Order: sequence, then C-alpha cells, then structure tokens
Amino acid sequence: MNAPDETYSGVTPAPTVNAARAMQYVKEIVAFGARPIGSANHKKLEQYIVAHLKGDQVEYDSFTADTPEGKFPVRNIIAKYPGTKDGIIVIAGHYDTNYPLRNTGYVGANDGGSSTAILLEIANQLRGKKRDGYSVWLLWTDGEEAVKQWSDNDSLYGTRHLAEKWQNDGTLKKIKAFLLTDMIGDADLNIERDQNSTPWLEDLILQAAVRLGYQSHFFARTIGVADDHLPFARRGVPVADMIDLNYGYGNVFHHTTQDTVDKLSPKSLEIVGNVILETIWMLDKKN
Repeated sequence: MNAPDETYSGVTPAPTVNAARAMQYVKEIVAFGARPIGSANHKKLEQYIVAHLKGDQVEYDSFTADTPEGKFPVRNIIAKYPGTKDGIIVIAGHYDTNYPLRNTGYVGANDGGSSTAILLEIANQLRGKKRDGYSVWLLWTDGEEAVKQWSDNDSLYGTRHLAEKWQNDGTLKKIKAFLLTDMIGDADLNIERDQNSTPWLEDLILQAAVRLGYQSHFFARTIGVADDHLPFARRGVPVADMIDLNYGYGNVFHHTTQDTVDKLSPKSLEIVGNVILETIWMLDKKN
C-alpha cells in the first residue's frame, strides 16, 4: 500500500461533470442521425455545438480537404478558457462520424457522439470560472474518419491541418498537454494504454484515475492507436489518447450499426470526464 499522495493536499479540488447531462447530449447528437463530413446533419451538429458555446471565446479552423471522394469542407471548432498560467492544455475529440457507413443507419453514438458530448459537458465546468492555471482549449476535431479506407492520407484531416497551422503560428510550442477522447462511452469501459501517447502524460492520467478510484477502468491493455493525437505527437507535443477499442466483445460494435446509445453508460462518461478534469487540475499544479 502506497502512502497517500500529499502533493495536492490543501488545494481546491477539481470540478466534476454532470453525467446525466453528458448522456443527454449524446442522445441529442445521435438524434441528428449519421454526421459524416459534407452532410446536412454534420452542419446541424456544428450549429448545435456552437449554440452550446454561446458567450464563450470560439474560433474556427475551416478549410477544404482533398479526399479520395472529392473535396469536402472541414471545420475544427475551438473554445478557449483563459488561465493565469503561461501555456495551454488542449482537450480534443472528433465530432464527425464514419463516412462509408453514412447510408446504412449508422449513428456513431460512441464513435463521434461520446467525445462530442463530454467536451460540451467539460465546457459547462470551465465556463465563467476564473482559471488559476493553464488556459484550456476545447477542440472538436473534424474529418477524423477516413472517407474511403484508413491511411495516412485518408484520415485525421482536421488535426493534420490544425497541427501544421499551430506549428506555423507558434501556438504549438505553448501546448503543455494534448488530451484526446475517443469512444469513451462504452458501458464496459476499458481505456487503453496507448504506445503512441506520451508516457509521463499517460502516467499522470492513471494517477488521476487512482485518486478518483477509477483505476480498474484504465490501462489493462497496451496497444498502439492511430488517432487525432498523432499529428501533434509527431511535432513534439505531449499527447495522450483516452480510447476504449474493446467496444463489445472483440470491438464488435465499432464502425457498425450496433454503435447505438443503449451500449453506453452515463457512468463511463462521468469517469472519463472527471479524470480529464482531475488531470487538468494536476497539470495546473505541476511546475
């Protein structure tokens, strides 16, 4: 038994998410139907996200992506919550859904829905509060999914564009940590330890999970994940991907019409949301 961690005693605890509200967001997002890039439903979801950020400092990274299926509009949405400490923590998650499955009845409740929703709920916890720590930027990434077949050139359209843009304008070197969420709503939650993530940041996430009593849901398995953190990792940014790629036995629900709200749990959204907020809080206290 380790002695309790005294490093953070005597300071205000991190906020916690409202799990029921996060789950309601998932249901509202899924009600739009499939949300692939270039679709009317995707546009409706953009408007839904931005409506929830009314009064916040919101920026867009909009461009046209060349894909194997032609040109598509891509829009990353960034909400900024300024802090007193020099540096930025980015919390990201994609809001587009699988393009090849767009006409099958696929709704992407977990893959696309859960990440969009938890960022909206984290925004509720940051909004209107003075941040005595790093600035936090919430990033709804677009064009994460492949249009035809996953490859280096057919995937991660939004983050490949934004990482390059932020490298060119000097933003990248201010980022202290890039935390990605993806497929985090599975009722049987098992967040992977990702070999493409930064070890010290993964360790900090585990420490946050231990502090909250959630460690049984973290890092039982180690795999290498290709996801929206890679364009930032390749440019030297500390990154961590919080993803559960065991969605149904053997990941059987992933990228199928079985990716529906009934497979998800508000408790899983709560676990991941609270660990993110705890990790932000711990990063704030780090020197």
